[in-house]
Amino acid sequence: MSLKQKTISGIAWTLGQQVGVQGINFFVQILLARLLVPADCGLIAMVQVFMTIGAALMDGGMTSSLIRTKNADNRDYSTVFYMNMMASILIYGIVFFAAPLIASFFDQPLLTLLVRVYTLSFVIQALVGVQTTKLTKEMNFKLQMYMQLPSTLIGGIVGVVLAYQNYGVWSLVWMQLIMSFLFMIQHWFWSDWKPTLLFDKVKLKEHLGFGYKLTLSTLLTTLYSESYTIIIGKFFPMNQLGFYKQAKTLSMFPVSNLTKALQKVTYPVFSELQDDNKKLREVFKKITSMVFFIVTPVMLFLAIEAKPIINLVLTEKWLPAVPFFQILCISSLFYPLSMYNLNIILAKGRSDLHFKLEILKKGLSIIVLVSSIPFGITGIVIASGISMLIHAVVNSIFSGKLIGYPVIEQFKQFMPILSIGLVTSIIIKIIMNASENYEFFNKDFIQIGVSLCLFFILYFILNKLFKISALIETRKLIGDFLLKGKN
Repeated sequence: MSLKQKTISGIAWTLGQQVGVQGINFFVQILLARLLVPADCGLIAMVQVFMTIGAALMDGGMTSSLIRTKNADNRDYSTVFYMNMMASILIYGIVFFAAPLIASFFDQPLLTLLVRVYTLSFVIQALVGVQTTKLTKEMNFKLQMYMQLPSTLIGGIVGVVLAYQNYGVWSLVWMQLIMSFLFMIQHWFWSDWKPTLLFDKVKLKEHLGFGYKLTLSTLLTTLYSESYTIIIGKFFPMNQLGFYKQAKTLSMFPVSNLTKALQKVTYPVFSELQDDNKKLREVFKKITSMVFFIVTPVMLFLAIEAKPIINLVLTEKWLPAVPFFQILCISSLFYPLSMYNLNIILAKGRSDLHFKLEILKKGLSIIVLVSSIPFGITGIVIASGISMLIHAVVNSIFSGKLIGYPVIEQFKQFMPILSIGLVTSIIIKIIMNASENYEFFNKDFIQIGVSLCLFFILYFILNKLFKISALIETRKLIGDFLLKGKN
């Protein structure tokens, strides 16, 4: 199978996986948001801070090193597996004994037990990390989808049932643990790779040499990202943290899922093309253009119709999250550009540059964050949005130098799409504001449905009128999918 065929097949299956899995997740999150109170979501957000930090430390960047290693063998995989297992047990032990201090810091006694139970996921994830990495390296996303869908569905059902039975925040904990456990068990049953009694110090040194810089970068990114949760959780009421986390989760849902689905494909593809800058640049341009073409109307529509969407989907108790949601929707437009540029840097083997860039980006973002604190939680959310732009610009500058694609050229490529999206948003907002005088349009689902149809029809017409190349590329990719399906 050619690289192009692998890429198209990979995109199809990863999109299927993301749409299926995250579709279930989204539906489950909606039900849980209706059953739980914002403070419950705030509590689990605090636990997830330490979960994400521990996960970054546990892997050591070695699974990413496996993907970019062209001739990885069983010594590579087994060495990384045993190293991950030892790291997961050590990190869980540290978190277990630190749990009372965490609870004391946030003045939330329940956090002690929550942290100790929830972070059992460290060990579960270590048991499956290498198998998942090997499947990703082989671009076998079909099997990954078949394993993740039932895990997500069963875990989600358990979570909703527990929430309905008034288990509160514990419904979220057990949902996550069951999902992780079922996903792990299936890997051991279906994957064709099992660890053998091999531990190669030379291989360990090789993967750590690449991975430790990536780990430091990931840790820095995680600490910065979770600093918003820590600050809001420490200095603001728990329900405010719940509003922020729910707004961030919903705003990142469409853009993150599309970006991550393609990212799983693009990293192996970029790695395979790492020595051919011309082809690498061409593939990068096509992928980023198509993603931005799809993401722009979705995020702008969510921003202009935020109030009826949140009221309909999450109910009235979540309406204070509306302004946070709107800010984060707009800023998330830059997320795909930031992530794909990072993939270029990693595919080139420049984990050293990756780490230096994280220091630069986080330093600039921390300055913005600290400056925003006097303006309250809204200021902090705006700082989060500005940070997304900072990351995209910095990543684009240095990635562009590696493949001969300057940051100015990258942003020029997206400006026509963004301009059309903004014009479409303004026109639709004017139309919907004028329709408020008619009682028929005051129902949320009618307002959302009408504005959705008008928005995407107008967006498509304007892109067609101005002959935007991303529209042509997207239609061609869809045609390739359909052709593959017929064959």
